[in-house]
Amino acid sequence: MSMIGRLISGVSLAQQWGEMIKVSHSVFALPFALIGAFMAARSAYHAGIAAHPWPMTGQVLLIVGCMIAGRSVAMTFNRIVDAGLDARNPRTAGRAIPAGTISVRQATAFLAFAVFAFILCCLGFWWYFANPVPIALSWLVLAYLCFYSYTKRFTRWSHFVLGGALSLSPVGAWLAIDPASTGWPALALMGAVIGWVGGFDIIYACQDIDFDRAQGLFSLPSRIGASKALWIARLAHIVTIAHLLLLIPLAGLGWLYALGVGATSLLLLIENSLVRADDFSRVNVAFFTINGLVSLFLATSAIADIVWVSS
Repeated sequence: MSMIGRLISGVSLAQQWGEMIKVSHSVFALPFALIGAFMAARSAYHAGIAAHPWPMTGQVLLIVGCMIAGRSVAMTFNRIVDAGLDARNPRTAGRAIPAGTISVRQATAFLAFAVFAFILCCLGFWWYFANPVPIALSWLVLAYLCFYSYTKRFTRWSHFVLGGALSLSPVGAWLAIDPASTGWPALALMGAVIGWVGGFDIIYACQDIDFDRAQGLFSLPSRIGASKALWIARLAHIVTIAHLLLLIPLAGLGWLYALGVGATSLLLLIENSLVRADDFSRVNVAFFTINGLVSLFLATSAIADIVWVSS
């Protein structure tokens, strides 16, 4: 094979792995992890522990490493566990494992590598920053990330279990930067992520109502119907906005962050208006585009506020 041929083959393989673990979805959780990191760094700055109200470069790199590795663990484990279901669902039959482009053995090897990478990044906080909390909690985080994959088999509230998994990112980042200041602001941020993710995952699950019912799965739309489920998604997003607003007095955030919350409210309103109980044609726009904008806009406004306005 020529050099160009090997390059094309390598790019194709990377795309397959990237699609399997949904690397593009990192835009959902990573910005919230950075919000938590910057809030924690500002707390350390006000306590006289840090020299500036933002995390050090090494801390940010380790957080990004933990996020990438943790997401890889969660998604790879989910793809292995759900391989049989994915093969029977026309919407997901083209995924890497059921399509045969990646074997279960290869996916398991990658899962082991991702677990090792996550633990190594957690250890980095102990080695370089004398913070043992991330490595002490790493096994609990990994267990929860994998546990989510089974929940749709026995509870209709699996969407909020997923929200809990993603909500570990801002709290974990906060603990990695300044464990001593972790408190109500971190919990409010956690609550915002749970509501946001739970709501948009309910919207996404509307695509599989018939399949979930046929397979005996417990997605909320398949159990109570699309109309009622979409109302719960809307309520979850109202809870999200309430938690984001609560952060203003709890964390002493300013007008720039408030603008970001306003933009987030508008985006979530648009997201929920795009999907109706009798029309799921715009689910992907609501899920991918709108939610990507939510996380990026909110993170940008929050971090800018922390660094330039409220510090």
